[in-house]
Amino acid sequence: MPIYEYRCSSCGHQKEVMQKMSDSPLTVCPSCNQATFSKMLSAAGFQLKGSGWYATDFKGGSGATAATTSSSTTESAPASTPCGGSCACH
Repeated sequence: MPIYEYRCSSCGHQKEVMQKMSDSPLTVCPSCNQATFSKMLSAAGFQLKGSGWYATDFKGGSGATAATTSSSTTESAPASTPCGGSCACH
């Protein structure tokens, strides 16, 4: 179950609440009983790990360097090939 962060705009009370995604959002502040309790936008709490598509295509770390290196070797193929080394077949 995800943890949502709520804040009251009237009194400033802040609270983390574990709720199902299908539960309706809370609206009444438990501190001042006003209907000004709303969800806050916060950072996601997950991390992508491993050597999958994220690490090789989007991360920008060592995986991106390997992809750049392989594309530069393709461009330096000898001109004696039928395509002149300008395609990805080599």
